[in-house]
Amino acid sequence: MSFEKLKLIEPILKALQSEGYTTPTPIQAQAIPLVLDRKDLLGCAQTGTGKTAAFAIPIIQLLTQDKHLPAGKRLIRSLILTPTRELAIQIGESFESYGRNTNLRYKVIFGGVSQHSQVESLRAGVDILVATPGRLLDLMNQKIISLQNIQFFVLDEADRMLDMGFVHDVKKVIARLPQRRQSLFFSATMPPAIVELANSILVNPSKVEVTPVSSTANTINQVVYFVDKDNKRKLLIDILKDKSIERALVFTRTKHGADRVAKDLTKAGVNSQAIHGNKSQNARQTALNNFKSKLTRVLVATDIAARGIDIDELTHVINYELPNIPESYVHRIGRTGRAGASGIAIGFCEAEEKEYLRDIQKLIGKQIPVIEDHPYPLMNHTIAKKAAKPQRPPRAAGTTSSHRNSGTPRTGAPAGANTSGTAAPKKNTPYTGWKKNKYQGGKA
Repeated sequence: MSFEKLKLIEPILKALQSEGYTTPTPIQAQAIPLVLDRKDLLGCAQTGTGKTAAFAIPIIQLLTQDKHLPAGKRLIRSLILTPTRELAIQIGESFESYGRNTNLRYKVIFGGVSQHSQVESLRAGVDILVATPGRLLDLMNQKIISLQNIQFFVLDEADRMLDMGFVHDVKKVIARLPQRRQSLFFSATMPPAIVELANSILVNPSKVEVTPVSSTANTINQVVYFVDKDNKRKLLIDILKDKSIERALVFTRTKHGADRVAKDLTKAGVNSQAIHGNKSQNARQTALNNFKSKLTRVLVATDIAARGIDIDELTHVINYELPNIPESYVHRIGRTGRAGASGIAIGFCEAEEKEYLRDIQKLIGKQIPVIEDHPYPLMNHTIAKKAAKPQRPPRAAGTTSSHRNSGTPRTGAPAGANTSGTAAPKKNTPYTGWKKNKYQGGKA
């Protein structure tokens, strides 16, 4: 199917052509006609499948075709509510790209910066407003923003809204919306709490679910390393010695952890920056822009970067710390392997994170391959494995086992096992014998 078959107007088709878009993704192909038919929509698709365009394109078309506005007035007719500043900025950029050939005006508002320029733009008049909940409610309480003319309401990354505790703010916003409106609800996961929230917002919604809930793209090659907590830094630096890894997005659970990892990498000669909620908006945007333009090789982030951040040609995502919420893993690794491209997701698992790993594998419905041949193995894990092995009968003095001298692997040797006939490197000993693409997809 082409975009032409979706009955889009010429200004949008020209914009999509300029962006290099030729064929809609499954979520776009199914959602766009429903939105154009004025249906409420509940959309669920894994991250990286083009959900933003699925609501932005038809909203631009419907607003452009609206002939009922008072002459000379611009009113906020569409509201997109999203959890983070970074995602709000990206959605605003998408509206600007898809609507470049129309006369619609767009504005993005978020907290953490002065409201002055945002207020000036709002007073000049906008058609489409992209907002985070806190700043939106603040300006509504100041009587600067009115939602009484909203025709289209989009709640994006709805499950993340609940994770971040925005549910009460969302309900306050919804209470101020007109009863007669078209509501679009998008999420990459659909747990029961999200379904309940959707039922309170949508009226007889059409449902679009193009991929299994909480699935991971088949284009992402996932591997996990069992490693002691104190050796994670060393393993990360060792992995990044591979110069073919041009950029890597590294996730930690805490803001302090992100700063610490970025500092350690910089000290080791790896160009790195951290991004998290305690950074100023300017610092966060600068770090993200540096990473997108490849001025920074490694971006260390909390889950603030796990949703909606679209980074072209990002090949590697590294979970320095596994998330304690398994759905966050899906969103984290979804920063790579986007739009059909391939990607590599590496996870570090310390002893206390094994339960997190089990929850993640249960959620995604697959076992993540373990890379065992590395210089910093998890000691408790290694000891337990050795204890579980059956004991061999003692050999006669002066004899050796055939597989050690033959250079051929034993039957059933794990993928990536050391089968070269040489001794494996000792823990904490510098090791430079990795093959060229050691960390490209976890193949030794």
